[in-house]
Amino acid sequence: MTTTLLTGPATELDEVIVPLSPPIEVFGGQAAALQVADQFHRGKQILGRFERSGLVGFKVVTRGRWLRVKVALALDETSFPGWHLDVRGQAARLPQRLIQVRAQGRLRQCVLLKGGPGIKSGQAVFDLMPEEVPDDGLVCVELLDIAEGRGVSPEVRAAVAESVMEGGTAGLRVDSVAFEEVPEPRAVQQGEELDAARCELLSLISSGGLANLNRRGGRTIRSGLFVVNPVPLGVFGSGGRLTVRLGSRADLSTGRPATARDRALMRRALRRVGGEARRLRHATREALCTAAPTVAQIMSVQDGVLNLPTRSTSGNTLELDLPAPLTSPMLVQAACRPGAIPTLVSVAWTP
Repeated sequence: MTTTLLTGPATELDEVIVPLSPPIEVFGGQAAALQVADQFHRGKQILGRFERSGLVGFKVVTRGRWLRVKVALALDETSFPGWHLDVRGQAARLPQRLIQVRAQGRLRQCVLLKGGPGIKSGQAVFDLMPEEVPDDGLVCVELLDIAEGRGVSPEVRAAVAESVMEGGTAGLRVDSVAFEEVPEPRAVQQGEELDAARCELLSLISSGGLANLNRRGGRTIRSGLFVVNPVPLGVFGSGGRLTVRLGSRADLSTGRPATARDRALMRRALRRVGGEARRLRHATREALCTAAPTVAQIMSVQDGVLNLPTRSTSGNTLELDLPAPLTSPMLVQAACRPGAIPTLVSVAWTP
């Protein structure tokens, strides 16, 4: 931590906080430039945890340039309500969480993180224009549950009320916040296609968080929800059109909580009876090219239900052709026939 003593009439105990000079990444909650912490418990090996919805504020030198902000979020076994009171919880059994990531008072992206064993990580990436950062350099990053605050459509809140955790910011971990100066963004002319895991790593897609940040390939969407986020101009998925490819796979789970011993016994039984039957049914649908998932509706987090995009089904794949979101995240509700789970395969981008 670097500090500078004041001169003149100040006392020796007064210090000037040296602001962060990008590019820089903050990993610990004791950093002097972390000036504001509301409902936030500072950490040592991580930035800290939210007790409930709140914000963190950093003093940053911007020099009149665009500022790219990357917020690394995670859930683990300590991410449950009341964790700071030393109350033991069952974080692995809690529902998934849908979190708003705001900066300077504006909604930037949404992050969907699912419960379960291990650590689930997600990332929000957005740009701040020079005029959005005040003269004192204070950059405020706010995390809210989807049910809180203004500017979220009542239709979205009603649609996710039964499928996401209430008070989803409880125990939410912030591993780091990074700041980077970028040139004034410009649109690019070359499109490409990325698999679902890499789209999630880039924060274009949020479908429950990644247990392995090096993972490649498709993503299972057991809850039937995923988010398509606005991303900074000039990177994959910014502006233009997106083609989202969805598939399906057989559901071999029983859908009820169980002890470790119960799970082991059920796994054996499922392999022999139930799981094999579901696998065969799904294989039959695939052979008949009837295993493609469906999309019930697509909603703007700010504006509510949108007109369904152009859709095409080819064999067992559903393709959604939709405009890349510019300001508001979009929530997609997908479903499959009984005994199957929708999967997110890839996203193709046309600038």
